[in-house]
Amino acid sequence: MSNPQDFFDHITNGYQTKGEAITLGAAMLDGETITNALVKVPMKTLNRHGLIAGATGTGKTKTLQVLAENLSDKGVPVLLMDMKGDLSGIAQPSPGHAKIDERHEKIGIPFEAKKFPVEILTLSEQEGVRLRATVSEFGPVLISRILDVSETQAGILSILFKYCDDNKLPLLDLKDLKKILQYATEEGKEEISKLYGRISPASSGAILRRIVELEQQGGDLFFGERSFDTDDLLRVDENGRGYINIVRLTDIQDRPKLFSTFMLCLLAEIYATFPEQGDTGRPELVIFIDEAHLIFKEASDALLDQIESIVKLIRSKGVGLYFVTQNPTDVPDAVLSQLGLKIQHALRAFTAKDRKAIKLTAENYPLSDYYETDEVLTSLGIGEALVSALNEKGIPTPLAATLLRAPMSRMDILEEDELEAVLAASKLKARYNEALDRESAYELLNEKIEKAHLEEAKEKAAEEKKKAQQSRSRSRTSSRRRTSRSPLEKVLTSPTVIRSVLGILTKLIK
Repeated sequence: MSNPQDFFDHITNGYQTKGEAITLGAAMLDGETITNALVKVPMKTLNRHGLIAGATGTGKTKTLQVLAENLSDKGVPVLLMDMKGDLSGIAQPSPGHAKIDERHEKIGIPFEAKKFPVEILTLSEQEGVRLRATVSEFGPVLISRILDVSETQAGILSILFKYCDDNKLPLLDLKDLKKILQYATEEGKEEISKLYGRISPASSGAILRRIVELEQQGGDLFFGERSFDTDDLLRVDENGRGYINIVRLTDIQDRPKLFSTFMLCLLAEIYATFPEQGDTGRPELVIFIDEAHLIFKEASDALLDQIESIVKLIRSKGVGLYFVTQNPTDVPDAVLSQLGLKIQHALRAFTAKDRKAIKLTAENYPLSDYYETDEVLTSLGIGEALVSALNEKGIPTPLAATLLRAPMSRMDILEEDELEAVLAASKLKARYNEALDRESAYELLNEKIEKAHLEEAKEKAAEEKKKAQQSRSRSRTSSRRRTSRSPLEKVLTSPTVIRSVLGILTKLIK
């Protein structure tokens, strides 16, 4: 049995902070909570990304909720991907419970019930602030990676984007992108090939099929206007608390292409628009991606490369990314190696494959004199987790099996009338839910094609008219030739002359 006092000192010294910090709970030793052996995460390291992992029902979502609440309380806005639909309760205070009070007594910190400022966002037709982006904002490189097209096809997309830029044809939605593809191989084939090179109908058709696939997953709802301004994720309320922006994703779990498209667009936009941050001592925004395996499950190699690059770079903008999933192996190694905070809930060893996965997971955590990590992973209870963080100097903290604090807000969904009240109070809904369909590439190209057809019809009609005029002219000339006679013809054909000639002939015959 380890010495509790030595362990207390070990944890207290290892998690000591001078600046702001979030308290996750108290460390446990041999299954017992060591009161006031508090496990803390410094605010200044929360842009170093993180992982919340564990088997179903072990408390991952509640841990996410605890982190989001405490960030909001300290003035840091949060973005949550709510795949299961059980995070809206953050907008209402916890009703409290005797077990919550007991848990907090063991930890050594008081429990306070609170509600938090919430904005409900949506990618689909569910109620909420609509999230959209234009095709132009993605650009040819990101669009190519999302569609997973070949190098040749990516080159075609670059040509079409260039043509649209040069001719002031806005690419807003997938309808626009499909139209320019069709135009490039039909009506506009000669024009575009003369300026930029020939576009193969086979390649164009292959790109079109990829776009249709994205449409079928709901991409037509996401691409368009009004485009969401990422600065609206950085709002704080009148009390200085950061807004918790909840993206409702319950109806797109079976559409991973749309989810990964949205995430890539969002991260790329944040990286492109947020200013570089110095050592501010706190993140500007923290993003939690629940069911994170959905991003990586259907992602192409090109898309994974893009995600990995953004994960590496985006922390310089003061943005922290936190992946929530069942197993750390759901996250690519290149991303996993970038994560500073790891909160590992219990894993279940039902099969040999499970036991192998647990051993691999245990190797991701620092060695400890107090724990056999692989054994602890299978013995943790609900609301308990192994924690490994970074201290203020960026050094990994001691591994701590932790009894986690309870959420201050409701651990359940909002009732229908409560949800309606949150939506009614939204300052963003009216702005982003306004239906916009301004003139873009689809309409402009159709107009151009129609004008070309009219010009062609006019030219054809003029040609027909000219031919008809020429035909009539020839007829009149022929007629004039038939009806006009010379003076000699007139004399010879006059009745008097004819009678005279006939008379002379008669006399001669006699």
